[in-house]
Amino acid sequence: MAPDTTLTGVERTFETDEIIVSKTDTKGRLTYTNKIFLTLASYTEEECIGQPHSMIRHPDMPRCIFKLLWDTIAKGHEIFAYVINRSKNGDHYWVLAHVTADLDSTGNIVGYHSSRRVPSKSALTVIQPLYAKLKAEEDRHTDRKVGLEASMAMVTGILSDANINYDEFIFSVING
Repeated sequence: MAPDTTLTGVERTFETDEIIVSKTDTKGRLTYTNKIFLTLASYTEEECIGQPHSMIRHPDMPRCIFKLLWDTIAKGHEIFAYVINRSKNGDHYWVLAHVTADLDSTGNIVGYHSSRRVPSKSALTVIQPLYAKLKAEEDRHTDRKVGLEASMAMVTGILSDANINYDEFIFSVING
């Protein structure tokens, strides 16, 4: 699990030609991490394999986005999402994640594969304030379940008002 690390406020970056790759089992436990993942997260492979992918979860990341992500990939659909991650020492880094299900020969989900790229700065000018609002809504409620439901209602309302689905929203932000 993620250490109880004080956030440093230091943002880590990686090159646009680099791709962070990780794989998990169906429960979200890491089964593979590439070198770039390990470098940005400041963990060793031994510290990662078998651990929940959430070990790099940043506390500012709205839970409703992860719920949307998990609900989508559990159905076998791919998803693109912006995510802020936390390094072992409390630094952070933003990614544009592409998450897909790994299927066996009969079409059953046996795990998940995530490839992450550098997000555009212009996309983050939209994503960061949105995530701050979603996280504030979650935190406003003492009951975590109620907070998650409220932030999910907020994000689905935003999408509904714009008459777009989540994928369309993400690609509108990517394409500016």
